[in-house]
Formats: sequence, structure tokens, C-alpha cells
Amino acid sequence: MNARIEPLHEEAGAPASTTHHRWLQLGLGLLCMMSISSPQYVWTLLTKPLSAKLGVPLPELQITFSLLIILQTFFSPFQGKLIDRFGPRLLISLGTVMSGLSWVLSSMATSTPMLYLTYGLVGGLGTGIVYVGVVGLMVRWFPDRRGFAAGAVAAGYGMGAIVTTFPISASLAARGLDATLWLYGIAFAVVGFVASQGLRVPRDATTPKASAVAGADARDLRPSQMMKSPLFWLMFAMMTMMSTSGLMVTSQMATFAADFGITKVVVFGMAALPLALTIDRFTNGLTRPLFGWVSDRFGRENTMFFAFALEGVAMALWLMTRDNAVLFVLLSGVVFFGWGEIFSLFPSTLTDTFGTRHATENYGWLYISQGIGSIFGGPLAALLHQHTGSWVPVFSVGITLDIVTAVLAILVLKPMRARFLSKAIV
Repeated sequence: MNARIEPLHEEAGAPASTTHHRWLQLGLGLLCMMSISSPQYVWTLLTKPLSAKLGVPLPELQITFSLLIILQTFFSPFQGKLIDRFGPRLLISLGTVMSGLSWVLSSMATSTPMLYLTYGLVGGLGTGIVYVGVVGLMVRWFPDRRGFAAGAVAAGYGMGAIVTTFPISASLAARGLDATLWLYGIAFAVVGFVASQGLRVPRDATTPKASAVAGADARDLRPSQMMKSPLFWLMFAMMTMMSTSGLMVTSQMATFAADFGITKVVVFGMAALPLALTIDRFTNGLTRPLFGWVSDRFGRENTMFFAFALEGVAMALWLMTRDNAVLFVLLSGVVFFGWGEIFSLFPSTLTDTFGTRHATENYGWLYISQGIGSIFGGPLAALLHQHTGSWVPVFSVGITLDIVTAVLAILVLKPMRARFLSKAIV
């Protein structure tokens, strides 16, 4: 007997009630994403104390970060299938608890294999469930505003660490590494678990407005069908390139800031690195709903071209002015503003192209690209720096990837997708 647990749906009611309910869902999804953001976005603050505690060099330690992202992404198709089958509340509840628990367990780690298992494995699987589940749910609740909705909840993942960066930095100095991991791990698990209890699946993921989206829902392709299309693999390659560039900065920022002489400098009355990280979290979050909203109105590929090129230019200026602490802080915010929008532009573009019915599982397959990017942007970037003794080659690779991806968006992706959708409509 093939038992199936049906996910909870919203109650049928007036359109106004439905509209209100979907904004409530957006808020709850945002809280869930905020609760899982610190393992990735505060990692750079933990590298030095972890390296000192475990007595390992940075490239070996950065494997933890890559494992977090790889496991967060590589298992996401399977997690998406489970979420579609059993509903978001059960799976996302489990994911938020696993994410918080990973920090609690990491506080007890006495070797890198233990850290890989706790911070990497448990944390990666937990955050992956939550991230894919929430994004997949929101593109179904908002078929007429997919870019904005995906960006809004992704902003929770990008901006969630705003409220924790300074407190965690202060806690590391006052309480030490282990107590900080334990305390904040419990807090993350509680907040995420409570917020996830209100998540629901919409009764009908389509609305009349959805048909106004160019090509939206022209066909609902399963992952096996989607992956036969060269269009999917182009998106996959583009997201991999952007993830490599962005995750290089995310995972290595504290290290190259120290090499640039920034960590002991005060800017605007505050320590430069925590200030830069806080600004980064804000711009990294703001860009997601903002560029998602722009793409809803002016086209996905046009928005990609501008945003990706913006990051490439900002990274080049950042490198050229790396000895100026004020510009380091300000330009870091611009760099993240040009990167974070990939988490609204790619899922909305994918769903516009291949349909909503399998949106969660389909995005799970695309999301694997971030895991590949974490390998290039994490330990491999650290090894490149170690072998060359300079951050210039590392930054040069990231800048090149940004510019190439921007060009691909406007010159290759845009015409390919137009042809694909025209055939789908016919």
C-alpha cells in the first residue's frame, strides 16, 4: 500500500483572505531562512578560533565550509521530493532543528573530522532542507511575483546574520568559541522550529495573473525532462560561476581582510571587519527582493546582466583600493549587492521556464551548482592563494567569472529561453 501524507493546505476563502495568508507565509518563510543563515554567513568569524583550537591550517579548515554548502545543495533534489510528498512543515521543522544542532555539536568537536561531521554534514543537510523547501514553497504562493517572493525569503538567508554578526563577534571575545556555538545553536533551532509550524501549501498554485508571466507554466516538466534541455545546463553553469565568485568572498573575507591590514582598523567608530560583514549582510539581503522585483518587470536576463556586471566591477575596484579601510568597508557592500540576487533570479527564471508543479525538486537540482561553487570558492581558492602568495589571482578569477556570466545572460540565455518558451506555448 502506497501511503501518502497529504500536506496541509490553506482554507478556501475569499481572495482577500488568500492574499493575506500568502503574505503571512512569506513572513514565516523569512524567519525560517534567518534562523539558518549564520552557519554560512558568520563562518568567516569562526575560522581563526577554530584553526587555533584544532591546530589546522586554513585550507584544511575550509573543507568544513565546502562540506556545509555541498551537502546543503547536493541532497536538495531528494529533499525537495520529500517536501513535495510530506509537506513543508514537517521537513522544514526538522531542517531548522538540525541546523541549530550542528552548532551545538560543533562546540564539542576536537578534530577536523568531527567538525566536518557536525558543522558540515548535520548543518549542510539541515540548511538544505529549509532553503529549498522555503524557496520552492514561495514560488508556488506567488506565481505572479516569483522574483520578488523568492528574493524576499532568500533575503532572510542573506540578511539573517545582520542581527547575529556583532553579537557573535562579541560573544567569541567574551565567552570563547565553544560557549558561543552552543548558545547560538540553541537559539537558532528554537526560532526556526517555531516559525516553521505555520507553513502551509497553497490549495491552487496558479492564478489568472500567472499567465501574464512570459511563458509561465507553459509546461510542467519533471526533473528528468528538464535536465534533457541545454537551457537548464546553461543556467546551471551560470549559477556555478556566480556562486564560485560570491562564496570565495563569503568564506575567505576575514582572511584576506587580515592580509590587507583591515582587521585592526576602526571605521566610523567601529571595528572594520564586523562593520563590513554587517553592511554585507544588509546589501546581500536587500538585493534579493529588489532585483527580484526588477526582474518581474524588466526581464530576468536583463536584470542578470546588470547585477552580475556590477559585482565584477565592484570586485575590481575593491582589489585596487584594498589598502583603504573605508573603501574596503563600503565596496564590500557593493560586491555583495551584486552577488546575492542570484538566489532570486535563478529560481524564478527556472520556474518561469519549466513550470510550478515540480518547482521545489527542480530548483533542488539547480541548487547543486552552489555546492560546486563552494569547492572552487572555498578550499581551491585558499590553495590558489597559498601557492601564489597573493589574493590578486583569486580575485582575478572571480572578476572574470562575473563578467562572463553577465555576458552569457544577455547574449546566450535570453535568446535561448525565448525560443524554448515560444515552442512551449505553441
